[in-house]
Amino acid sequence: RSGSSNFLRLIRCIVFYLFCSWPNPDSAMSAQQAGLPLWVNVSTGGLGGIFGWIWVHPVYTCSLQINLASLQSPGKKLSLPSVVTKTWNEEGVRSLYSGLPAGILRQVFYASSRLGFFQIFKDAWGTHSEMDFTSRMCLASVAGGLAAYIACPCEVSLVRMSNDAALPMAARRNYKGIMDCAIRIAKEEGVGTFWRGCKPFVCRCCVVGATQVGTYDQFKSLFSSWGINGKSNVAFSSMTAGLVYTTATMPFESAKNRMASQKPNANGVLPYRSTFQTIAKVAAQEGLAKLYSGLVPYILFCGGHTLLMFSAMEELRRMYSSKMV
Repeated sequence: RSGSSNFLRLIRCIVFYLFCSWPNPDSAMSAQQAGLPLWVNVSTGGLGGIFGWIWVHPVYTCSLQINLASLQSPGKKLSLPSVVTKTWNEEGVRSLYSGLPAGILRQVFYASSRLGFFQIFKDAWGTHSEMDFTSRMCLASVAGGLAAYIACPCEVSLVRMSNDAALPMAARRNYKGIMDCAIRIAKEEGVGTFWRGCKPFVCRCCVVGATQVGTYDQFKSLFSSWGINGKSNVAFSSMTAGLVYTTATMPFESAKNRMASQKPNANGVLPYRSTFQTIAKVAAQEGLAKLYSGLVPYILFCGGHTLLMFSAMEELRRMYSSKMV
């Protein structure tokens, strides 16, 4: 009963934030155009990413478990309601937040460095050429890839901790926390394991950088030209950008999840060796649709995180700009 009341309280907090706390995109745009210091862009990007992740982590956990279900139990099909019900009854609501510290640490490194690299690249590019939509997408893609490489150890820990409860008891790693996970991976499997699945993660984040960061501003301008402004503009722009990058990155997400969570077979050989080998193997043996297992919760996760992250980030930047006036 206590768990249910806490869960309902959490839902009320989310609803209150969504309907009462969105920033005005016009004020956010003016804050961005004013030229903020690098540390402000980096810190607000990281804090915005953390804020969004805290709310959507349960959806990420469900998406991950559905995506890896066919790997762990061939032929097994899961849906978002069935995962939530099973987790609620067997593990408790708190298990949906397994791996949350790793998710937050991922945002500290990934979201912060992505925004930092993007501004550095943008400033350097602006001294030689005009910044257009294509340039913005390319620079955001490179920034996303570099940030992903830095954050890959956090991603491996996140995947393992979030999916551990879905494994059979004999196959669970039973990590006690983020530090225990990191120490055991280094001792038992080697430091190089932290970058297992790095290539699909980098590929995914290159696409995310281009489609999320690059298309967000574009959609804001598009919806504004259609007369959609204020809070609705933030909502439509964020969700549309999230939908675009969800569809584009799902195969890379599936490959990354499998490579990060895999175990060697009886001969000590890992079944998945590279990004495109993994994608091709899954498509050939299980069908192309398996690369999109868990698409619905993945859309909810990506769209929700995009909305909350950009909303929080722009509100923090607006608050900083208003203090400096």
